[in-house]
Amino acid sequence: MKEKEKPVKRSKKPWPTKAAMEQVYSMNLWGADDAEFYSGAGSHHPQLIHPYIEVVASFLNSFKSPPTICDLGCGDFNVGKELVKYSGKYTGMDIVEPLIAYNTENFHDENLEFHCLDIAVDPIPAGDIAILRQVLQHLSNAEVQSILEKLRDFKYLILTEHIPDGDFVPNRDIISGQGTRLKKQSGLDISAAPFHFKALEKSTLLKLRPDEHPGIIETSVYRIQ
Repeated sequence: MKEKEKPVKRSKKPWPTKAAMEQVYSMNLWGADDAEFYSGAGSHHPQLIHPYIEVVASFLNSFKSPPTICDLGCGDFNVGKELVKYSGKYTGMDIVEPLIAYNTENFHDENLEFHCLDIAVDPIPAGDIAILRQVLQHLSNAEVQSILEKLRDFKYLILTEHIPDGDFVPNRDIISGQGTRLKKQSGLDISAAPFHFKALEKSTLLKLRPDEHPGIIETSVYRIQ
């Protein structure tokens, strides 16, 4: 009798990041069914955004001349709109074209512009400060590495990540998309393997504990140059 062939186990092929993030917004996977574009509670909950805006504004205000800011993964711009006034020039970037079209139509300042870019693939504009607010946590290690390599020409990086509270194994790989490493009891630490991101100095601006989700949301400033 012929032995049954074992079924071939097929590995799950990840969606392109652009398609995955377009689905997040088109299907409102981060909530707020009544909003045309919604980047999640991390961009709207007063408990999370008001302290962030306060500490980042204070940091930006410490410069003698208003810095050029690149907001990498600007989302629905509910937070970024509060920081534009502290910049000499503010560029918001995101991978979702309809989202960037919406932002361009609804947010206007002389020093503000938006670009639809895949920051892991496309060249990014030059600036003094790069802002990455809860963006890398949704991306694979390969994409994170690609983005970090592009930050060397900036003077500062303001990085916000949702990480486990307490000790954790950093940088477990994920498929880019809606989710984060928290489900794997992991979170990003760009100074650890496989990234080994080097900075002249790191300081923590803020640590918040969301009411509805485990872990902490940590914002740090890295002085790169």
